[in-house]
Amino acid sequence: MAVTLHTDLGDIKLELFCEQTPKACENFLALCASGYYNDCLFHRNIKGFIVQSGDPTDSGKGGQSIWGAPFEDEIHDTLRHSFRGAVSMANNGMDTNQSQFFITYAKQQTLDEKYTLFGKVIHGFDALDDLEKVPADDKTYRPKTEIRIRRITIHANPIADSSDQ
Repeated sequence: MAVTLHTDLGDIKLELFCEQTPKACENFLALCASGYYNDCLFHRNIKGFIVQSGDPTDSGKGGQSIWGAPFEDEIHDTLRHSFRGAVSMANNGMDTNQSQFFITYAKQQTLDEKYTLFGKVIHGFDALDDLEKVPADDKTYRPKTEIRIRRITIHANPIADSSDQ
């Protein structure tokens, strides 16, 4: 299962872990398919740590899941933030996942056991490199230049495919 984020700085292709994190992937794929993430701002950019998006209000405080309420974490011992390009749900504590997500710029073991890791970057590391270079405010980490996800291509959607049967 894969999707491509078409950003202002290039394409980033993600592989999703639908078997291990079915709820996070169902939410993410449904939001992608509905156009929810189209034109979403990368509102948080911390060099060496993460870049975050998924809030259509662009404030960094908004966003909803497809269920209209937060959903539970899907934490697995086998899914670790042990590499550049880990894709995880952003949250405000345990079981508060909505629509926001982040991509790691490096190994971030302090995020393990706290965030649902539901995918990884498999192509487009050059665009991820370019994102990391975008200067951000020292206090808010908001990028000084607006960089957006313009649209998302879903390459295969097992959630939709299984409902057709």
